Amino acid sequence: MKIFIKNMVCNRCIDAVNMIFEDSETEIKSILLGEVETRQDLSKKQLQEISEKLKQKGFAILEDSTQKFLEKIRKLIIQKIAELDIAEDFLLSKFITENLHKDYGAVSRLFSQNHEITLEQFFILQKIEKVKELLFYNEFSLTEIAGKLGYKSVQHLSSQFRNSTGFTPTEFKQKKDKNRLPLDLL
Repeated sequence: MKIFIKNMVCNRCIDAVNMIFEDSETEIKSILLGEVETRQDLSKKQLQEISEKLKQKGFAILEDSTQKFLEKIRKLIIQKIAELDIAEDFLLSKFITENLHKDYGAVSRLFSQNHEITLEQFFILQKIEKVKELLFYNEFSLTEIAGKLGYKSVQHLSSQFRNSTGFTPTEFKQKKDKNRLPLDLL
């Protein structure tokens, strides 16, 4: 039985969801970002219990095909950014079309109708969150970060970062609290 789960965005999420299924004594055949396949079908009662446990941890079972598709889009973008290998000439429209085999305009409209932001804005916000993470851990220079996330220049990254956060990357790095939004809130 395949179960689609919203807000699974990292390996820790996979671990958390795995624990929920283990606690429910449900054997998992496979688990990926946004998707769990169980070895057996679950009863309505079992599914409801798992759903409640998932909600307590910030996840949700997706039952609507539109919601499943939107989660697939989000997951695809998050995974692309996590690779830290975005070319300077990267086009989100081409990436979405090639990976989902759907018209980008239709995908973009569907995303905007169901979220308070456009697909492009979501992509930018995800990149900014990755920049915050990389700045927080001080693994790469700003120039290296710009290159890994497909920015044409450090100035472009800095401008987009400031527009999104109100701070320059340097100011953010110096901030003590360094608040970051959890990816599921974007």
